[in-house]
Amino acid sequence: MNEIETSELIQLKFSKIMQTRTYTMVILGTEEKRFPIYTDPNVGRLLQLSLTGVEKPRPLTHDLVTELLLGLKVKIKQVVINDLQQTTYFARLFLEEGLPNGQRHIVEVDARPSDCITLALLYGAPVYSTRAVFDASIPLQD
Repeated sequence: MNEIETSELIQLKFSKIMQTRTYTMVILGTEEKRFPIYTDPNVGRLLQLSLTGVEKPRPLTHDLVTELLLGLKVKIKQVVINDLQQTTYFARLFLEEGLPNGQRHIVEVDARPSDCITLALLYGAPVYSTRAVFDASIPLQD
């Protein structure tokens, strides 16, 4: 069993995006606690475009990934934010492939939390945090 399988998972809700010229904060959390994940401002703009449904002149990277997954009949099962080292978060993207015999094949992929969160929001997939990461995250002060 891997570490994620034995960890307590806490389901997170997407709260909002705060954008500046130098960084983007993606706010996630629960009723108990919200915390920011910082990312590049370009990633934040792409996330905002995707969430608002603005028509883009050309497909973006997340659009390409979405089309690939749809074409391969693979869906995003969940995202788990599984590590925090200093101020850097790490995440795992869980993909589910339906096999011809009716069974399911799960693939776990290491990915940036900002990419995982974007795909989860586009697909309506749940985002989780391990208890250790949730407890170690610095809460957002309202």
